[in-house]
Amino acid sequence: MLTYCTNIHPGESWADVRANLEAHCVAVKAAVLPDAAFPIGLRLSNQAACDVTPDESRRFRDWCEANDCFVLTVNGFPYGQFHGTAVKEKVYEPDWRDPARVAYTTRIADLLAMWLPAGVRGSISTVPIAFRPGFAATDWTSVRAHLVQVLEHLDAIRQRNGVEIILAIEPEPRCVLETTAEAVAFFERMHFPQGIADLAGLCFDCCHQAVAFEDPATSLAALRAAGVVIGKVQVSVSLRAVGEEIANLARFDEPTYLHQVVARDHDGSLARWIDLPDFFAESAARRSSIAECRVHFHVPIFADHLGHCGTTRFFLEDILPQLDPTIPLEVETYSWDALPAELRTESVAESVARELRWVQETLDASHRRS
Repeated sequence: MLTYCTNIHPGESWADVRANLEAHCVAVKAAVLPDAAFPIGLRLSNQAACDVTPDESRRFRDWCEANDCFVLTVNGFPYGQFHGTAVKEKVYEPDWRDPARVAYTTRIADLLAMWLPAGVRGSISTVPIAFRPGFAATDWTSVRAHLVQVLEHLDAIRQRNGVEIILAIEPEPRCVLETTAEAVAFFERMHFPQGIADLAGLCFDCCHQAVAFEDPATSLAALRAAGVVIGKVQVSVSLRAVGEEIANLARFDEPTYLHQVVARDHDGSLARWIDLPDFFAESAARRSSIAECRVHFHVPIFADHLGHCGTTRFFLEDILPQLDPTIPLEVETYSWDALPAELRTESVAESVARELRWVQETLDASHRRS
């Protein structure tokens, strides 16, 4: 199943969510999937989740049915405001050390359990434990306890409603979980109890893993070998710059989101920075040794070059044919409003539809070749 994440649309309240679905999601469905039920990748802030009463939840379920849609997955990563303000590292708060993250995630799970169609496995994507700076080894005890609480809640939903929902943890640069190897080690460390362990999985964000200079085949093989469930794949690309293009990355320094940077030197070693300003402040003395930079900035996936620098679209072209076709795919280009103005040449709905078509055409082409 293929969808897009509605975190591209600004708005924190449930009223905002409904308005965005009616204004944008219905138009995207009409453009790309007019004759079949359209899966929704829903972003719910804590405010929006708290706004939804039981009656409103039922009304929304009826709206989905009337519009031939259904909720497949919920983005439970950003708890608070996600557009129009400086989000930066606050996007990870509250993290998995905080009981507020438990309350938020279980609230979302209860809503998703009402909205999932029978026989469809859902997922909730969530923060990669915490932002790495400030995280201590002693924090793992509370992290595990909180995750077990949520997994037990998901298991209770499964026992009561027959609905399966995966908690999909999403690795991200400069977070406690950043690489595939760290994700595998995390599941080994947690050793979740039998009976609930199958409800813990991964949200594999292609932008994030491309920034980490990972190889798709190697990453997928490591996850399969470790028995890690991929709850969903977020289909996204990052900025990529080589040589003289590296200076052009400064055009993408904007105040809303954190744009982590990973640079590969000519000798193959990697260096990491928390944000673009840190990179430009600290890398000048060693710029000649840098062969390539990748930046956490979600750009439209159909572009392999943006005029000023490239993208990691090649990562998607590599990984999409390798994925198990049962894994849900969610296009996630949330930083539309943060792009330089000249790159926003279409409406949001048109851009989303174009991205979804690109994914489907890429998958179709790989199937023809095979």
